[in-house]
Amino acid sequence: MGRQVTAAERRVRVVVRGRVQGVGFRWFAAQSARDLGLSGWVRNAPDGSVEAAAAGPADAMAKFLAALQQGPGHGYVSGLEVGALGDDEASSLHFPFEIAR
Repeated sequence: MGRQVTAAERRVRVVVRGRVQGVGFRWFAAQSARDLGLSGWVRNAPDGSVEAAAAGPADAMAKFLAALQQGPGHGYVSGLEVGALGDDEASSLHFPFEIAR
C-alpha cells in the first residue's frame, strides 16, 4: 500500500455528479491525485456518479478538489459532495492513488 496517512493530513470522500462516466473521469482523477502525491482511490458508482476517497496535505487536497470540479474536457461536473473520511476508512487508501473497480 505505501505511505502512511497521518492525522495532519486532510481526508475526504467525494461524490462527483454530472456527465462523469464514459468520459475518462476516473483516469483524470487518478492522474491528478498522483501528480499531487495523494493516497486514495476513485470508482464509478451505480447511480452514474463517480466516488473518490483521498488523503494528503491540505494544499494538495484543495488542488485535487478544484481539478475534480473542473473535470476532463469531455465531461461535465454539475456538483461535488465532499465529506470527511473516517480514521477507519483511511486505512483502505492506496498509494499510489488507484482506479478501483
